[in-house]
Amino acid sequence: MVNDLKDRTKKFAHRCVKLTEFLPNTYLGSHIKGQLIRCSTSVAANYRATCVAQSKPSFIAKISIVIEEADESAFWLEFLADEKLFEFEKVEPLLKEAKELTAIFMASRKTASNK
Repeated sequence: MVNDLKDRTKKFAHRCVKLTEFLPNTYLGSHIKGQLIRCSTSVAANYRATCVAQSKPSFIAKISIVIEEADESAFWLEFLADEKLFEFEKVEPLLKEAKELTAIFMASRKTASNK
């Protein structure tokens, strides 16, 4: 499961980065590009850090960052669709993945917190 999520979060980051290559070369396009690249890659990088956490409090703190970054990724994906920079149908699979990852990591934090 851990390696599956490592792969899944990295693929999510790659897909978001690829999507940003097609954003318009405008101030808004550049802003969203930077934000989406930052938060989507942070999901993958911080999940890896979570996997090597040395204590339960450290795990909970790190997984909380992953949750925030996955949710922020969802925000930017929604925003670029709202701004009609992409058709919603093109953004929807990535948005679904961002929401699923958020839910998975929230459940993981809840489990860790209850133990």
